[in-house]
Amino acid sequence: MHGDAGPRRSTFANVVFGVLNPIPFGCFAAALVFDVIYARTAEVMWNKGAAWLIAFGLIAAIIPRFVNLAQVWITGRGFTSRAEKFDFWVNLLAVITAIFNSFVHSRDSYAVVPAGVWLSACTVTLIALGYAATAAQAALRGDLP
Repeated sequence: MHGDAGPRRSTFANVVFGVLNPIPFGCFAAALVFDVIYARTAEVMWNKGAAWLIAFGLIAAIIPRFVNLAQVWITGRGFTSRAEKFDFWVNLLAVITAIFNSFVHSRDSYAVVPAGVWLSACTVTLIALGYAATAAQAALRGDLP
């Protein structure tokens, strides 16, 4: 332990989390764009692309979510900020929403709108809220460059 800084987190886990955590957000945001384009054009290719992006986003979310689970609730218990806990919960809700969205996208292409667009928008919004909370906390602590 380093004074009142709390327990030291694994550098390797921080690197893995930092590298892999943005990937699902990018996949889900791109899926939202594809869903909106599909809703406007009815070109099936955009719906299929969105379905693949959601699937890749869910796969890419596995490792960072487990690292986050360990850092927030196991190794950092008692030293984790409210923003980190909030980020954990909104990301968990986003993953659950993305799972439902994946099921919606597995249907016939014409049955995806509007549910697919709304679920994609909810997923992206939830993850963005988590990023905003942790960024605001970092800014308040003076951790940003």
